[in-house]
Amino acid sequence: MELELEESIARGDHGDGSPITSLAPDHLFTVLLRLPVDSILSFSITCRRFRALTSSDTLWEAICRREWGSSSVEALKSYHLSQLPWMRVYKQVSQLDSVYCHRLSDPDAESLHPSPRASHSLNFVSDCLVLFGGGCEGGRHLDDTWVAYIGNDCHRMLKWQKMNSGIPSGRFGHTCTVVGDFLILFGGIKDNGIRQNDTWVGRIERSEIHGIGFSWRRLDVGVIAPPPRGAHASCCIDEKKMVVHGGIGLGGIRLLDTWVLELSEDLKFGSWHEIVAHPSPPARSGHTLTSIGGTKVVLFGGRGVGYDVLNDVWLLNIFDGQVRWVQIVYELQNISEGVSLPRVGHSANLILGGRLLIYGGEDTERHHKDDFWALDVSAMKSIEEQQLTTSNSMGLSAKMWKRLKANGYTPSSRSFHRACADRSGRYLYVLGGMVDGLVLPAESSGLRFDGDLFLVELVI
Repeated sequence: MELELEESIARGDHGDGSPITSLAPDHLFTVLLRLPVDSILSFSITCRRFRALTSSDTLWEAICRREWGSSSVEALKSYHLSQLPWMRVYKQVSQLDSVYCHRLSDPDAESLHPSPRASHSLNFVSDCLVLFGGGCEGGRHLDDTWVAYIGNDCHRMLKWQKMNSGIPSGRFGHTCTVVGDFLILFGGIKDNGIRQNDTWVGRIERSEIHGIGFSWRRLDVGVIAPPPRGAHASCCIDEKKMVVHGGIGLGGIRLLDTWVLELSEDLKFGSWHEIVAHPSPPARSGHTLTSIGGTKVVLFGGRGVGYDVLNDVWLLNIFDGQVRWVQIVYELQNISEGVSLPRVGHSANLILGGRLLIYGGEDTERHHKDDFWALDVSAMKSIEEQQLTTSNSMGLSAKMWKRLKANGYTPSSRSFHRACADRSGRYLYVLGGMVDGLVLPAESSGLRFDGDLFLVELVI
């Protein structure tokens, strides 16, 4: 039926006797939801009746749910964005070209808040921000866990609560990945340089008496685990699995291996196994892995074996027991301002509309960055299909990148900060990192640790 409708649209069949006009509105609605947006828009110009149908708020809300997921739509409703027509919301998200930054931390406030740090973890889980560990002045590691409730008020000045210290042990350069309502922490580096390969499970706890709490417990993974490392990257796939790639291992060696952690339904047990595929990304650290839905993951950037900062993009797909890495090839000179794309210590988060929002990091000379880039995931999937059949995909590759304008509060350029998106994907929280500071006589560099917390809002 969908194919017949698309063919009828192409022929312009909308007069009396056309099979399209005989369909009931609810049947048409069902068919429209199976078509790409371009076909729906073409269908809308065939006649007045179809224009009214394809302009309905109910249809466009359903399209937003199809494209972005129900959780994002429900979160947008809770933020009262649904007062706008859903067709307009969809259009503005599709044409995203700027972000607006709001500062959420008050340096003069007397309330308790986390100390400046970098290479920590920051996650949005169960309507809360959870911060753990990191490195601080003097090369020391931190072992504290902090929680701040967000709820439906993403612009609020946060009230941080310090949960506990010492469990897990202090570290920096670890990863902490959201899996449902849980956090899975892996690896990291202690201030004496020892690499870790332990796995922990964290969870928000609520009670009427004590309010919000947080607990950590060691995950039983048996005898097999990835080699110890820090500055690696990880993300969740397929709802109950975590992927880990690369990092800095024993002896300061940069790694190129990929591991998957399979979790039990109750998250009391897990099992690690290495996955091998050729080709695959070269060794690196300080890069990002971002899940783009299902079993697909995007890897970007980092620092390679020769200490050079990278700008390559790889797409990982794990399906039916098979593993495939595909490099998405593009030329920097074909992208406006693309020369600034190579980076390490950046953040990359999946945002509303199915793009990756890449922020900050540093280049080979350790110059900090403050730019925002959107990487179009849908374009990447098309490029992957083309590259598997033909080499003529360079023109499309250049279009997958877009530099966004930033307004509002101007945070310092930074690297090795951490960022996480809320349930809607419209708001991104950024905390900490390494920033430029004053060079004192006794110091070899002007780097300092930052404790700033700010909100990045997609302007739609």
